[in-house]
Amino acid sequence: MGVLTGIRVVEMAGIGPGPFCGMLLADMGADVIRVDRIDQIDRGINFPSRYDLLNRNKRSIAIDLKSRQGLETVHELVKKADVLIEGFRPGAMEKLGLGPDVCLGLNPKLAYGRMTGWGQDGSLSKAAGHDLNFIALTGVLDSIGKPGESPTIPLNLIGDFGGGALYLAMGLLAAVIEAQRSGEGQVVDAAIVDGVSSLMTMQYSLKQMGQWSDNRGTNLIDGGAPFYNVYETSDGLYVSIAPVEGRFYGEMLSRIGLGDEELPRQNDSKGWGKLNSRFAEIFKSRTRDEWCQLLEGTDACFAPVLTTAEYASHPHSIDREAFVEIDGVTNPSPAPRFSRTPSKVTRVPPETGGDTAEVLKDWGIADEQVDELRAANVINN
Repeated sequence: MGVLTGIRVVEMAGIGPGPFCGMLLADMGADVIRVDRIDQIDRGINFPSRYDLLNRNKRSIAIDLKSRQGLETVHELVKKADVLIEGFRPGAMEKLGLGPDVCLGLNPKLAYGRMTGWGQDGSLSKAAGHDLNFIALTGVLDSIGKPGESPTIPLNLIGDFGGGALYLAMGLLAAVIEAQRSGEGQVVDAAIVDGVSSLMTMQYSLKQMGQWSDNRGTNLIDGGAPFYNVYETSDGLYVSIAPVEGRFYGEMLSRIGLGDEELPRQNDSKGWGKLNSRFAEIFKSRTRDEWCQLLEGTDACFAPVLTTAEYASHPHSIDREAFVEIDGVTNPSPAPRFSRTPSKVTRVPPETGGDTAEVLKDWGIADEQVDELRAANVINN
């Protein structure tokens, strides 16, 4: 019994942040129903279902939304849902007959989540785009990388998942809580550009204080500071250090053998070049494993730079059961963790439409109506 057991979610099939938000809710126990198309489309990256981990813990129905019967069936699901998630361009759900006005008319307490890159309005709202474009526009991409080099692409973690899915999940849960008090639902407009700008709040603070430069790779936490950086080891691998606080910095210097050496002051950026060279020289003198033996688990603020496979077998990962294997596929364990109502991975990602009849029955659609939908080829099974 997860913390969201009893919450019903209709997720319109999409890619990236919408499905990730649905996965988070499903991991916490919500009954998340993914509404797939009856015909297959190119989603850019087409996963075999067993590896489409963003769909774990969900069930899938495949339905013809262009048919009257199909639309009416989804309307019936909406009436019983607490949450709806959609990630289409503005206006697409309205054209399908599933816009906010229709859905909130059917279910006044519904939390209607809209996941887009640019938002529901604005000069770019109708344009196509992906994570890279959204973090580029908002100043994030320009802030990441080495001086004099092109910006570094930080996977799609900041835009799709950080500024998108997590803000959508937070907004939807807040809307559900508020609806329990007021009896009224509402639209949650989760635009990735808005979420990413919110994530940059500290950087805006630092910049207005005169402590952040637009020259990437020159600031405290962007690789500019030698004590918040990554260094190569003698075996061609890497380690990270981040002792920002003076006491942690002192411990690191002591442990790597520089405690008694005359060095530039930690926070004097004029001496960062010299410090960086000295640290690079020191860390290149031993292997990554040797540095782990010396620094890991101390207050030197140290960690080896691991691959994803290495982290899965790291003692800390094992101690925290950070991964769970389901049907031979490795899954990152659900997060966050709850003391009384733990989240679990209980279902493998479904085949498209593999749960159609079961879902419709569970959500109160009569068997006779399901048979009619099947006979009319509105559903797939």
